[in-house]
Amino acid sequence: MPYENVSGTNLGYYLINHDENGAERQETINGAAQFLSDAVMQKLRKDSATDIFIMSHGWKGDVPAARDQYERWIRAMAMNSADLEKMHAKRPGFSPLIIGLHWPSQPWGDEEFGNAGNVSFGVGVVNAPAPAAAADNLDTLIDRYACRIADTPRARAALKTIFDAALVDIAPQHLSDEARRAFATLDAEAAMGSEGAAGAPGADREPFDAERSYQLVRTDIASFGGSGSPGILDLLRQLSFWKMKERALHFGENGARDLLVKIQQAAPDAHVHLMGHSFGCIVVSAMLAGASAPVRPVSSLVLMQGALSLWSYCRDIPVAPGKPGYFHSIVDKQRVSGPIVATQSRFDKALGKYYPLGAGLAGQIVYEAGALPRYAAVGTYGIAGMNDPVHGLDMLSAAADYEFHPGKIYNLESSAFICDGDGPSGAHSDIAKAETAHVVWEAARG
Repeated sequence: MPYENVSGTNLGYYLINHDENGAERQETINGAAQFLSDAVMQKLRKDSATDIFIMSHGWKGDVPAARDQYERWIRAMAMNSADLEKMHAKRPGFSPLIIGLHWPSQPWGDEEFGNAGNVSFGVGVVNAPAPAAAADNLDTLIDRYACRIADTPRARAALKTIFDAALVDIAPQHLSDEARRAFATLDAEAAMGSEGAAGAPGADREPFDAERSYQLVRTDIASFGGSGSPGILDLLRQLSFWKMKERALHFGENGARDLLVKIQQAAPDAHVHLMGHSFGCIVVSAMLAGASAPVRPVSSLVLMQGALSLWSYCRDIPVAPGKPGYFHSIVDKQRVSGPIVATQSRFDKALGKYYPLGAGLAGQIVYEAGALPRYAAVGTYGIAGMNDPVHGLDMLSAAADYEFHPGKIYNLESSAFICDGDGPSGAHSDIAKAETAHVVWEAARG
């Protein structure tokens, strides 16, 4: 369906799908293949919308997961009746239009490294399944990870070597020479770069050293994104995690930005609001940054548990003097006329623990006021390193007024509300609540 109704509410949204290269996929609309964005532009030209909300999900977002996330987020927004009343009072004739972006962002499947099909990747287990079944299963895994990391002949050969090594021993004391070479090849074929704290998303990491990274995950409390014991396949999770950061950047700078420009041209008087979660914060930031600017500033920007560097928005990175954050032009060129709001939670394990681990460092996995490590996420420490003061606030109840001011940046300590969730990610996705929805409304109203 081109338009997705959120059951039990008066709100719905358009789910615009894109492929892994950022190109929009066609939908069947009224029996014909059509780009949904064209239908949305027609609607905007015909029926005026006062406020357009563009949302981007984060990692592990296939289409069903994206639908589930958007429905939960929008339902939480719809339930805040007081916020809707305030928007009507602020903007007579208030008429919202909501767009959810989908882009392939599945860095790994938690089921894939358990007893997947007929191939066992149990820790320390040597398994001898039927050769044909094992080959089919390994081919499937190679296909999946080639798509997620690098799909070249050399990358596929490296993946086969890695999976073969895991079948013999998934958790050795040290990587074999063959496995180290295979990981080095896979990293090179992924071509993400390793430019340190000032790098673009995906390249904002230390040079990849497979043995060093493997020893880090072995000594860490839990494996990178996994639910079992640390093993060599955790390094695939690291590489795919960082590759999805790069994909989020590419999508934001291309397909998503093109859509924003079309929307602003079709609805020149509408207030446009951007909201991202996790890697989606890279997407919405990339829509605004760089030399190719949108038609005009957007009216608000909300970063929910952002999986992007805490230095992303500053002009001069303290830990890399003389180098700007990748998205510094958003602030320098005033591409958000209203507030920029970012949430943080100490219960977000995905960002507090695995983000710096994936960058190639350990020993920073802490959550302390005033402690700003070289590699950390906005969803853990907030937007940092700014010349102008950033306003630090606590997330409030859904009945409170924030009184956000135009052009200001706010870090919201949100652990009181973004706190539910177990497993490796913790509370990373705990954002479908009245209090978090209230932040989106307040930013739009600010």
